[in-house]
Parts: sequence; structure tokens; C-alpha cells
Amino acid sequence: MTGTEYYTQVSAMEPMLPQRQSLHDLAFDLSQKSAQLNGTLASGTRAAVVRLLRLVNCYYSNLIEGHKTTLAEIERGLTKRFESNDKQRSLQLEAKAHIEVQDIINNRLVDEPALNVCATEFIRFIHREFYERMPDDFRFVLDHDGFTSVPVIPGEIRSRQVTVGRHVAPDFEALPNFLARFENCYDLKKHHGGEAKILAIAASHHRLMWIHPFLDGNGRVARLFTHAMLARTILGHGLWTVSRGFARQQKEYYDFLANADSSRRNDYDGRGNLSQQGLDDFCEFFLKTCLDQVDYMGKVLSLDDLYTRVGAYADFRSTTPSLEFKPLRPEAKYILQEVCLRGAVPRGEAGRITGLGQETARRIVSQLLKEGLLVSESHKSPVRMGMPIHAIGYYFPNL
Repeated sequence: MTGTEYYTQVSAMEPMLPQRQSLHDLAFDLSQKSAQLNGTLASGTRAAVVRLLRLVNCYYSNLIEGHKTTLAEIERGLTKRFESNDKQRSLQLEAKAHIEVQDIINNRLVDEPALNVCATEFIRFIHREFYERMPDDFRFVLDHDGFTSVPVIPGEIRSRQVTVGRHVAPDFEALPNFLARFENCYDLKKHHGGEAKILAIAASHHRLMWIHPFLDGNGRVARLFTHAMLARTILGHGLWTVSRGFARQQKEYYDFLANADSSRRNDYDGRGNLSQQGLDDFCEFFLKTCLDQVDYMGKVLSLDDLYTRVGAYADFRSTTPSLEFKPLRPEAKYILQEVCLRGAVPRGEAGRITGLGQETARRIVSQLLKEGLLVSESHKSPVRMGMPIHAIGYYFPNL
């Protein structure tokens, strides 16, 4: 990297916000459609979908990094049922770390209403929590010659120069200044309202990647950071995940990120060091990807359609032999559909719902709980909808 000039002035990161007027319409549509999605389901059913999408978000975020695990492996990893293969075990630990950190972030957002998720402290917190949970073989990078292992210290801002592809990241000694400018610009409470908040989120995703504050893990941290920003800003965000959209358009995602790294092209390309058009194009891609995911989840979460698919899965299980599970009684369908519709159902209603005696209905409920098709906080609590991996392909096609 001899002769490379690294950015030392925060003005090198300008412009910080998109200018294209059509982006406001996209941001408004995203806000409205996500809010409508949030009102689609009963609270208990909505909570089950949110829990499932934690796994989906993790699956796709890791897939972007070239780390592939199945949803079943991720689910087993959460309960420490690790694979015997060392590589897959490490991937399970990585996925477990991602989900645990996302849960920690969600809890902080609830417990700390004044939390500034753009602050350097919070960004370092994400990295620290994630890398403290990472398996040892994922906690180092190779030096630029590809030989010497360099440890990644959890939460530590990098202390060496880096280039990422064609992108020359800022000088490591200037990172505190770049991160301070980042915080000042994107602090949602200080500067942004309405659709402008959403545009700031789109821009901040790229600019955090551009700063490249850590030796490794910047993509994962940026996606967890963006999750926090979206969760703080958009009602219904937990019912969709932008990481799914990025992973399904991975080449376009990387192309738009790289395009936004470009220097200003001419006198019509903004007034900053970086390309205004490149940033606007990335923000448009970001918003359209979010809208695509909201539209997809809107289709699969349509209550009538979900109600039908839940019933179809129960019919399938009552007529088709399985090596893993014993058949469901046909009446189980009515319990699952009632829970889907209402969100939660007292256990004592199982007999009325099925038309069976209480003892028989109780056995059906017990089987559904054992398989995770229903969940409950205690043996006396109402039953709510579960989302076990073995049913997901039926409940949510192509998820």
C-alpha cells in the first residue's frame, strides 16, 4: 500500500445526505406500508413472526459474508446443540452471536429511549458484543500480504491503514473525527423528521461502511446498526428485514456501495468530495429493497392467506407419514387456525374449538406444544402461535 494517501479530513466524506427529490416519495411509501403491515396480525401471531425473522435476518446477513448455515442449524445453535463438524459449529456460534446481539440491541432500544444509536460508543458496543461471542477462528484477519494473522479486538477502533477493494478507508488516526461527524449528521433526534429520517438511515448505512471503523466485521456491524436505526424509526420494521433483500441482490448491493464510494465526477455531481449521484443511487437501491421486502411480507402475512397455509400444513401433517413426528389429529387444524387468528387462546377452549372431549383436546395441545407449533409461558398460560423451522416452508413460501 506504499504511496497510498489516506483521508484525514472529515470533508472527504461529504456529501452526507441524498438530494434526489423522488427519494422522499419512496421513504413515505416505506413508512406507510410498514405501518400497515404492523396492523395485519394479532399481537401474539405478530410476536411469533418477529421471533422467526431474527433467525432469517441472521441467516441472510451471514450469507452476505459468504457464511452459509441453514435455519435449522441456527435454531439448534441457539440451544447449544452444535454440529460435530468444526466449521459448521463455528458458523453456528457466529449465528448465535448475531441473534444474541440483535436481541441486546432491541432491549436497549426499549430500555433507553434517549439512546443515540449513531454515537461512536453504540457502534463500538455492537462490535464488542458481537466479537466477544465469536468463535476463535473468526477473530482474526490476515495482513495485506495474506500471511500473518492479525487479531480483531472486540469493540476496538482499527489502528492500522486498510483498503477494501478499490476503496481507500480513512486514516486510522482520523477515525474519531470521522465518527464524530457521522454521529452529528445522522443523530435522528437532532436533525431529522418524517421521511428525512429514513433517508438519513439509507445514507448512514453506506457512510459507516465507507468509514470502515474496525479491522473486521464492518459489514455485520453496519447491518446491525441499520437494524437499530430502522427499529427506532419505522413502525413494523420487525416484520421484515432488509438483509434478506441485500443477500438476494448481493452483486447489486456491492455495486451500489462501490458506486457511492466514487469521487465527485463533474460540476453537476454535488459539491462534496464524493459523488452525490452515487450516494443518491445507493439510497434509492436501499429504499426500493426495503419496499420489496415489505411488499413480500405483506403478501405472506395476509391474514386470510396465512390462516389458509396454517390449515394446509395441519392437513398435510394429519395425512402424510413423517419419520420425525407422529401424525396430527385432523382437529389440530382448528386449534392452530384459531391461535393464528386471535394471537392467543386459553387452553380450556381447546375442547370447544375441536369439538372433542377435554382430555383428547389436551393431548392435541400437548403435541402441538412439543413440536413448537404452539408456545406458552407456563402450563397454565394461554397458547400462542409458534414458528418451528419444520413448518416455515409451508407458512412462508420462499422466505
